[in-house]
Amino acid sequence: MLLSARAARCAALMGEPDELYPEKIIYPRNTRTLTKTAVIGGKPIEEETCMALRTLVFGSCASPPRPEWARTGFTLRPYGQSLAFGLRAPRNTTRGLVTAIQAIMLKHFLFKYNRQDTHTSPESSLLKPSYDRQIDVLTSAIAEIIWRCAGGFTVQSTGCSPNQNVTGNANVPRAVVVLPQETPYVQHSVQYFQDGLTETLHLFEFEALQDLEIFVKRYLYLFQDEGGPGAKLLLYSAILSRGLSKIRGDLEDAKGSILGGCSEEGPPHVVLLSLTGRASPHLHNGVLHVGDENTYAVPQWGVLVRSEIGFLVHEGDGQLSKQPGSRLKTPSLPIWVTLCHGHHGVLFNTNRELLRNYHAERRFEIQYFTCGGSHAILTVDTRSNSGNDSELEGSSKECPDIAATPLEKLIRSKWQDAHIQWNGAPLM
Repeated sequence: MLLSARAARCAALMGEPDELYPEKIIYPRNTRTLTKTAVIGGKPIEEETCMALRTLVFGSCASPPRPEWARTGFTLRPYGQSLAFGLRAPRNTTRGLVTAIQAIMLKHFLFKYNRQDTHTSPESSLLKPSYDRQIDVLTSAIAEIIWRCAGGFTVQSTGCSPNQNVTGNANVPRAVVVLPQETPYVQHSVQYFQDGLTETLHLFEFEALQDLEIFVKRYLYLFQDEGGPGAKLLLYSAILSRGLSKIRGDLEDAKGSILGGCSEEGPPHVVLLSLTGRASPHLHNGVLHVGDENTYAVPQWGVLVRSEIGFLVHEGDGQLSKQPGSRLKTPSLPIWVTLCHGHHGVLFNTNRELLRNYHAERRFEIQYFTCGGSHAILTVDTRSNSGNDSELEGSSKECPDIAATPLEKLIRSKWQDAHIQWNGAPLM
C-alpha cells in the first residue's frame, strides 16, 4: 500500500469521529439505564484530606480544577453492536484514564469469561457483548484499578487471599471509594475554591475485593453516566487507595501534581497508576540510579513487575529514550495501551497465547481502537526477522518504509522490522 494511503488511514484513526460526526451516533430504542440508588453511609471527607487531594491532583486547591474531570464518565456504546466492547469519551485530559479502563475491559471481555456461555468466535461474540455483560465488565475494571492501587493484588501474590481479613495485619489492603453527597464539608475561602464535588465526598473503605465489586456495581451509575464525574471519582478513589504520601513518592517530586503540565490526553503516569498501581513517571524496568561525579545517585523507580496489560509509546523519532521496558512491552496478555503522537488508544489480539507461542507471533492480526470511535485491523508479519523471506506474500514483501505512519512505527517498537498491512479502511 502506498505511503499516502496508509498515512491517510492513520490520520483518520487519530481523528475523533464521535465528535466530528455526532449525527452518525445512533442510539437504539432499547437503550437501558442503571438504577440510581441514593448514596448512604460513608465517612465525610476531612478538610485536610480534601485540600491535600485537590492539590495533589490539580496542583492547587485555591483555583478551579480542570472542568473536564467533573463531566467525563465511562460511557458505554450500544450493546450487541459493532464496537460494543468500547467506551466513548471526548478528547481531553481524562482520555489516558478512560483508555486504561478500556484495556482492562478488553481483558475481561476476551479472557475472563465462562467458556460454556459461548460457542462462537471471539470476534462475533465476545466483542459484541450484551448489556449485562457490559455492566459486569465495567464494574470489574473499576474495582480492579482501585484494588490494585490499594495493594490488593500484591498481597494476593504473596500467598494471602484477596478476601482474607487478618486482624492486626498491616498488609491487609484497604481500598477507598469516594462518592458525592449534597453537603459540602469544606467552605469556600481564599485557601479553597469549591468545585461542587471534592468537598462533598464520602469515603467508603473495603478490605475484600468481592465487597468492593458489589459496592461499585450498586453505584455504577455515578461512574458510568455520560457527562458525570466518573473519571474524577475513579482517580480520587485510586489515589486515596494508594495513599497520598505514596503517590507523592511515586511522582518523585514533593511539589508535583498528577495533572500538572500534562498533555492534551493526560500524563502517562495516570495510565501506569491504573495498570500497575504506582504513579511512576518512568517506563523502564526496575530501579535505575541516576547521577554523576558531582551528585549522589538518585533512584528512579520504574515498573517493578511484569504487567498484565502493556504500554507502547511512540512520540517521535527523537524520543527513543522514552521507550517502555520489557515489562510493559511484553505483558502477560496481548493487550496494550498506546500513546502515539499524543493520542491514546488500545492495541489488542484475541489469541491469549500470542506472546507465549513463537509460531503464533510470526503472522497475526492486531486491532487498534480509540475511545474517540476509531477502529482498524492490521496484519503484522514478523517472518522476515527469522530469515524466511520466501514465506512473505503479496504486498508484505515490501521493505518497511522509512517514512512509515506513526501507528506503524509504534507497532514496530514492539515487533522490530515487522511488515504491516492494513486490512480495509478504518471503521469510523
